[in-house]
Amino acid sequence: QVQLAESGGGSVQAGGSLKLSCVVSGNTASMYASPYCMGWFRRSPGKEREEGVATIDKDGSIRYADSVSGRFTISQDNAKNTLYLQMNSLKPEDTAMYYCAADPHPWTAVQALGVMAEGRYRFNYWGQGTQVTVSS
Repeated sequence: QVQLAESGGGSVQAGGSLKLSCVVSGNTASMYASPYCMGWFRRSPGKEREEGVATIDKDGSIRYADSVSGRFTISQDNAKNTLYLQMNSLKPEDTAMYYCAADPHPWTAVQALGVMAEGRYRFNYWGQGTQVTVSS
């Protein structure tokens, strides 16, 4: 089993920055030995489906949502078992609960499984989330 713990959320004004962290614990050796994918997702108020913000595969492949491209940067420090999301030029529409997710398969495999009824991708592991609120 793998556990994920997010931190770094908070309230900022538009144009500000935040850096989210996601610490991976538990069976990390198995996780990092697999062709894994990790990512950040968010659920905005009133939205039925979680939005994929950014994902990163073991091979370094990175994908961003169009809505955050050029403003957000995903990175990982495997020595610290930590995934990051640097968020710059924040907008009120970035307000959401942000979740970290991990799976022992690459993003293409996870994406192919589709989403569950609650609008969440079928990653094996999810964190509890950290709230980001951006005021205008």
